[in-house]
Amino acid sequence: MDLEKRAPQPREPEGCLVVALRVPVRIVVFVLVVPVRMVWDALVVAGRFLRDTVLRPVGRVLAWIGRALFVWPFVGLWRYVVVPVGRVLGWLGNVIVVVPMVWLGQYVVVPVGRAVRDALAWVYARVLLPVLVPLGRAVVWCAAGLVRGLGLVLSAVGTVLYWVGRVLIVLPALALWRWVLAPVGRVLAVVGREVGDALGHAWRVAGRVSLAVGRALGTLFRWIFVEPVRWFWRTVLTPVGQVVRDVVLRPVAAVARGVGRVAREGLASARESVRQARADVRRMLFGEPARVPSVDRREPLGAETRTLGSSTTALTKD
Repeated sequence: MDLEKRAPQPREPEGCLVVALRVPVRIVVFVLVVPVRMVWDALVVAGRFLRDTVLRPVGRVLAWIGRALFVWPFVGLWRYVVVPVGRVLGWLGNVIVVVPMVWLGQYVVVPVGRAVRDALAWVYARVLLPVLVPLGRAVVWCAAGLVRGLGLVLSAVGTVLYWVGRVLIVLPALALWRWVLAPVGRVLAVVGREVGDALGHAWRVAGRVSLAVGRALGTLFRWIFVEPVRWFWRTVLTPVGQVVRDVVLRPVAAVARGVGRVAREGLASARESVRQARADVRRMLFGEPARVPSVDRREPLGAETRTLGSSTTALTKD
């Protein structure tokens, strides 16, 4: 970040044509750009709302479904099927193909290749070399003469083509560029620069206009819809709701609780009656159950032992 303020670069002096062209171009461009900028801002706001409320959750769900349907099965297939099978096939290929080929190359191909190489070297040194050396020298001499002659011909043809191209193409093109294209290009550059500046300026001003219009529409919507709804909710619905709660809901809830309490008590008494009737029927059919003497569990173990001992002594004496 440059903390020093840079001096503004001096602009080139502008002519009267540029100054006269700038104002109407900016007016026309501003009138054309304002609707486009307002539509663009509305689309941006709608797109952001749609992205945050619809597209992002749907994208997350689709991403999860895609991973569940495509990524995880292929990962499992690769990890638990393809990799083990590939390892087995690699081991089999190494055992069946690589090891025999290495052995064949080491003990068969290499010795045969060495023998063939020695034979070819002997034939080249004894037979071909005495014949090929003079023939190669003759071919080199002929090729050198042909290259020199071809070079002279090409040089002459190149010189003629150079001057023909210079007279017929380069000089007319240079005159066209200097006297036609360069002035037209300068004019078009000035027009394009002014149109670009006008577009940038109109886009920025249209953004401010669109922001002001959006704020005005937001304020109008708040005063027309939000504030009346809020006032109606606060001054009408809330008191009515409180009255309904105090007058209707709470008494109804109290009555419902009383009815529930009475129903629970009735059910409890009904269950107790059924239990007593079942006990009476059992008593009539099977008689009274044998009662087990209750033992005072608060008495210590030594007292029970002394009681049992005295009972045993009394029985012995009898």
